[in-house]
Amino acid sequence: MVIKIDELSDVPIYLQIRNQIVMGISSGELAAGEQLPTVRALAFEMGINTMTVSKAYQLLKTEGYLMTDRKNGARVRNEIQKRGSMSESDRNELKRILSEARLSGVKKEEIIDIVEQSYK
Repeated sequence: MVIKIDELSDVPIYLQIRNQIVMGISSGELAAGEQLPTVRALAFEMGINTMTVSKAYQLLKTEGYLMTDRKNGARVRNEIQKRGSMSESDRNELKRILSEARLSGVKKEEIIDIVEQSYK
């Protein structure tokens, strides 16, 4: 999986890394048990500080997407706990995105199509 960072984005780099890994897990691009690059390797590849990658990995571990240990590094969890609901912050982020889409003239049907494609 290739992680791409938008240096002009207002979203911090560690969150961009986190978000792309979550999307990779959701899409199946990252399989259960799959080994992720080491913190140093990913930081070197992207030309960023190791602490930035470490912060992203720690967040993913806290959220239950990754498991880490000294011997094997970071791996995608075999079983990701399904909460069955969205967090309040995710719900608010979705509302913000939908509001911007509505103001931009995006039709409800197009949003529904995007959601359906994302769930395939």
